Amino acid sequence: MIDLRNSNLDALPEGVRVPTYDRSSLTPGIVHIGLGNFHRAHQSWYLHRLFEAGLNHDWAIIGAGVRPEDATMREKLAAQDFLTTLIELDPKGSSAEVVGSMIGYVPYDPENRPLIAQIAKPEIRIVSLTVTEGGYFIDPATGGFDASDPQICHDAEDPETPATAFGAIVAALKQRRSAGTGPLTLQCCDNLQANGDVLRQTVVSLARLSDGDLADWIEAECTFPNAMVDCIVPATGPKELALAEEFGIADQAPVTHENFRQWVIEEKFCAGRPEWEKVGATITGDVHDFERMKIRMLNGGHQVIADLGELLSIETISGTMEHAGIRAVFEKVEREEIMPHVKPVPGYTPAEYLELLISRFGNPMIVDTTRRVAFDGSSRHPGFLLGSVRDGLAAGTATDGLAFISAAWARYCAGTRPDGSTIAPNDPFWSELQPRALKAKEDPGVWLAMQQTYGELAEVPAFSDAFSRWLQMIWNEGVEAAMDTYLGRR
Repeated sequence: MIDLRNSNLDALPEGVRVPTYDRSSLTPGIVHIGLGNFHRAHQSWYLHRLFEAGLNHDWAIIGAGVRPEDATMREKLAAQDFLTTLIELDPKGSSAEVVGSMIGYVPYDPENRPLIAQIAKPEIRIVSLTVTEGGYFIDPATGGFDASDPQICHDAEDPETPATAFGAIVAALKQRRSAGTGPLTLQCCDNLQANGDVLRQTVVSLARLSDGDLADWIEAECTFPNAMVDCIVPATGPKELALAEEFGIADQAPVTHENFRQWVIEEKFCAGRPEWEKVGATITGDVHDFERMKIRMLNGGHQVIADLGELLSIETISGTMEHAGIRAVFEKVEREEIMPHVKPVPGYTPAEYLELLISRFGNPMIVDTTRRVAFDGSSRHPGFLLGSVRDGLAAGTATDGLAFISAAWARYCAGTRPDGSTIAPNDPFWSELQPRALKAKEDPGVWLAMQQTYGELAEVPAFSDAFSRWLQMIWNEGVEAAMDTYLGRR
């Protein structure tokens, strides 16, 4: 077993792809906040491939985090010179590649002073983020900025020692403006519709709470490109660590991923950018149709199969695709209730994209758990599924299957499966969701009364009546009976 570090790259087993560029010549251009598996398998990989092509060596990544647990990740990566092993899980065979595009990691500090100092440096021209869909302080009832959150209140009252990533960004931008360093691009890489616009709302709104002039400067000078990101990346556990060892690599934080990546980026950068298009990214003036296809069909489809799979004790996403009932529900909901509101994009019609998803979700090499995908339904259901409900109601197309999936989520949040097993808390708001889900067994309207999730849908009989019918059927007759009813099999 070879420890992963710069000095051992030449000693790694034959067949493991290693950086061919001189990492000591790299200089930073990007600070990335939220250094989870997805970033290291996606954005980091695109930069790595640019460096392999001899390009853009002044755009290396400095990692950062704002949570105490980020200190642990920093220790792991620092011990291996910030290298990461990416293991591609292709049904035809796995392969390993060592990625070297990250060259540092800001020390964790509860007041975020090192992060502020790093972002304020002139060589940093992009700050990118993956902080989860629910991490942007959005008021779920209005879609606007939630200025009432305690962390936001702290950052507004004490902007020099912020608690959030966005507070650190605002503080650093204040220093850049004062020093004449200039603005930078803020790039969201989370699965949100119009994610750049969402990031702009969060940063500018937070700045305005303490410094209106600074907020005006940020809004006028900084840019916030929208983007669509796509790659299935499971969480790392013992199995993934063992896979790295099978390649002869001792890596404390390897990442597994599927053999597919897509990155569509709006051309909106105020301080330059890497030439991502030279390694497969799509640079465009409008990403919204790409976003809608991916978020509605892939992320929305993930919720369809994950909630049903969790209720039926199916552990993996590929396992759900082997279940005839779940796969049939997935395809019917996609074809009849989601795809009618998705436009073709260069490279894919909605029907072609669905076939791609069937192949990707069914990849048995990807051990992506239904529990991981079902996590944070309170953000993912309104973000990925309910837009299709609203479009269907407006267009007069089917929404019955989406109401069924919403009912399955409500049943899931009750905390037990039909087989009697316990579902461990799996949502940031589980303590609020579980008692509501239990009450909804007798009164489904209790669940729909969550204004922050359903809004006006609770008052639309075409949706609320269907939801109530499905929830009662799931409780009384079981998940499989409800699936068969939806599929017209009973």
